[in-house]
Amino acid sequence: MQKRLTCRVTGRVQLVMFRDFVTREARSLGIKGTVKNNPDGSVSIVAEGEEVVLHAFLELIGKGPILARVDKVTGDWEEPLGGYKNFDILY
Repeated sequence: MQKRLTCRVTGRVQLVMFRDFVTREARSLGIKGTVKNNPDGSVSIVAEGEEVVLHAFLELIGKGPILARVDKVTGDWEEPLGGYKNFDILY
């Protein structure tokens, strides 16, 4: 079943290749959506795909790349809206 996951990640997640990590993992899993840095130092992610795949993606986000430190991941599950062709970094 297709779902939409909207999450916010806090910790040391900027300037440590976190967005690049999220993008690579999402693309490898066939997930569509976006990732962006927020002014408060957190990262926002919108991901759409199969629910079981999104759960695996969420676990990967919680670990992050080697230089990152993920303190907290908060997420909301919704029905997908579509409209994404790829998984992209927003600047």
